[in-house]
Amino acid sequence: MLIAFNKPFGVACKFSAESGRKTLAEYIEARSVYPAGRLDTESEGLVLLTDDGVLQARIAEPKHKMAKVYWVQVEGAPSAAALDELRKGVSLGDFTTQPANARLIEEPRELWPREPPIRFRTKIPTAWIELTIREGKNRQVRRMTARVGFPTLRLIRAAIGRVTLEGLAPGRWREICPDAPWNNHG
Repeated sequence: MLIAFNKPFGVACKFSAESGRKTLAEYIEARSVYPAGRLDTESEGLVLLTDDGVLQARIAEPKHKMAKVYWVQVEGAPSAAALDELRKGVSLGDFTTQPANARLIEEPRELWPREPPIRFRTKIPTAWIELTIREGKNRQVRRMTARVGFPTLRLIRAAIGRVTLEGLAPGRWREICPDAPWNNHG
């Protein structure tokens, strides 16, 4: 079984109870599945869950280089140099990220309101970056954008391989074919 879930902001990416936080158990009835990788509580978007350990490893483990696409709203207006730095790989102190695909995008059309909304400052612009990485270390995307001078305000995982959020409202899930055309190279 493979489930695509659009995780809302503030939901812990686990089934076990956590004091004061919502968990996957409040949204997904199937208890035989577990997340194929994590998504921070403060992040939103696509989480894949499966009952197949081999598939879980193929999706989650960095050695398989599964492409993960993020929509990142950042504080400020990223320069070409900042985007180039993201593309080349960013030194985060404890490791240097692999090269990423990074480009400025318009605010995604299918975007839903976030609760609570992000902070808004009239004197500081924001911008959206589409960032594709093939690793997924703890808080990596947030650390990358901060390192190049543009802190993350909102982070949404839009795709894993060829599985996307398209047509999936926050808090909703759908079962998908585990033989989906996984794309590790593009």
